[in-house]
Amino acid sequence: MPNPAFDTRAADLLKSLADTRQVKRFYHITGPLGPTATIEGRGEVIVLCSNNYLGLANDPEVVTAGVEGLKKFGAGTASVRFICGTLQCHREIEESIARFVGTPAALTYTSCWAANEAVFPTLAAEGDVILSDELNHASIIDSIRLVSKSISREVYKHSDLADLEAKLKAHNGKTCPWVVTDGVFSMEGDVAKLPALVTLCRQYQAILVVDDSHGVGVLGGGGRGTPEHFGLHGQIDILTGTLGKALGGAAGGYVAAAPHAIEVLQQRARPSLFSNALPATVAASAKKAIEIVEREPQRVARLHANVRRMRDGLTKLGFHLQDSPTAIIPIMIGDEAACLAKSQRLLDLGVMVIGFGYPVVPKGQARLRVQVSAALEDHHLQQALDAFAKL
Repeated sequence: MPNPAFDTRAADLLKSLADTRQVKRFYHITGPLGPTATIEGRGEVIVLCSNNYLGLANDPEVVTAGVEGLKKFGAGTASVRFICGTLQCHREIEESIARFVGTPAALTYTSCWAANEAVFPTLAAEGDVILSDELNHASIIDSIRLVSKSISREVYKHSDLADLEAKLKAHNGKTCPWVVTDGVFSMEGDVAKLPALVTLCRQYQAILVVDDSHGVGVLGGGGRGTPEHFGLHGQIDILTGTLGKALGGAAGGYVAAAPHAIEVLQQRARPSLFSNALPATVAASAKKAIEIVEREPQRVARLHANVRRMRDGLTKLGFHLQDSPTAIIPIMIGDEAACLAKSQRLLDLGVMVIGFGYPVVPKGQARLRVQVSAALEDHHLQQALDAFAKL
């Protein structure tokens, strides 16, 4: 039988969200997602909320590669890799990832959340210290929460190098210091100060871990991410990232690092040992997506041009934007109900922009998050700016 206390608690929460106009809407998309999407009961809208940064989610080559992968390997092995083995498509996508992001080896997971949760509980050990940026992604936070209590854990102020160095000095006697940061902070749209972080980590013999989920495919002339943007391609100790954003848009994540770190993850990481491998169709489509990015850097150039146009247009309309080279453009609103109302108004005007509130962002810091794609054509951008002018 249902638990009355739980039923009452859930009902009270949902009523409170409804009364304060904070209910998040879940739209039903009736076809593939590109620069536009068709929403059930509403029709076609321009998409400014997707992580499909390079427009590859419905690219014909990517789709065909996924179908061929499914035909060749089936849905998967119906088990974990150490029991039933590694498919050829898994080896190929991991080789492609390592080559693309500039590391000797890589290991794939069903999501970057799983990849991040594998890193610290597996690689950190007693006597270590983990120093984490205060605005890091929730998956990094949860990964750190899973480590042994014998491992020190501290948060440093967002992109505050002085605070980070003070904490590195305070923990100078630790066996292995770890510093972890997002490459691109997904709610703020700003970029980690990677050159200074690399310098600090080398000075204090700390291992630098960068989650580049919103940087890979976006930053750098070749779309290789935040390290390439700063001229540090191949110089980051451990990179994690996703295949579910710019690199195909389906699902999947990875850890890219030195071979011995990858082997330890293979041998000991619970998300590797107790979870099925990446579906064959995703592995094949993501591999094709990487090939396209390597072959067509003009896609990255188009994305950068679209970002500049959108930023310039919003600024001319009077919106105050934080300067950033990324494809994420947050517009701060503050009040969550007002933010969601503005998001709904934009949708009524034919533009899909999501309002983010608690618990995704702190209370009182609700925002509209505009996300730009290379797939957007000039008329899409102009129509979106016209809608913001009306807003």
